[in-house]
Amino acid sequence: MTNFEYFKKQFAEEIESVKRRDPAARNTLEIVLTYSGLHAILMYRIAHRFYLKKNFLVARIISQTARFFTGIEIHPGAKIGKGFFIDHGSGVVIGETTEIGDNCLIYQGVTLGGTGKDKGKRHPTLGNNVMVGSGARVLGPFKVGDNAKIAANAVVLKEVPPDCTAVGVPAKIVRRKGEKVHPDRELDQIHIPDPVSQELARQLERIKKLEKQVNKLEISELGKKYNTNKN
Repeated sequence: MTNFEYFKKQFAEEIESVKRRDPAARNTLEIVLTYSGLHAILMYRIAHRFYLKKNFLVARIISQTARFFTGIEIHPGAKIGKGFFIDHGSGVVIGETTEIGDNCLIYQGVTLGGTGKDKGKRHPTLGNNVMVGSGARVLGPFKVGDNAKIAANAVVLKEVPPDCTAVGVPAKIVRRKGEKVHPDRELDQIHIPDPVSQELARQLERIKKLEKQVNKLEISELGKKYNTNKN
């Protein structure tokens, strides 16, 4: 496949992805002329080609030019699958060792970055059909599984299994395959049973049993004394 054929194919796939996911997209011309997310992705595709050929300077110049015009920073070393859609787009940052599967969707203000503690593979890997909400931070070299959803403004610091929804700071799994996660099936860090209280309760129960036994013995002894005195 020639470069022209490659970019033509990618261009068509990106446009179809926008049409499929954005109800505000009226026609192809509007998408091509006005969607900054599309512009950033197309510039990334070109920059990534230069990056693979180890022409790193040209690749970075292209990516920084795209950042200047779109407000979206995609490192040319990132690996991004087909059908990728950045909705609205401003403030998006995608790090060098990020890997993104097919048909993923991210919103404005998303960071796919590192923590500064890792070397080599420093950024997250997103599976297929992953959605990342606006303002979310996914930080570290872990996997976000296929069909996972990251809520807006969540901070994800560890792996998210497939078909799960992660919410909060730090993010926790609240849904699996469309069903709510039941609190009684998860480790409750607040309402953990107190071992001291449990032991006290056991000892009190034991004391009650001993008191009953003592009362029975006392009644038995009194009965014996009464019978002796009567005789």
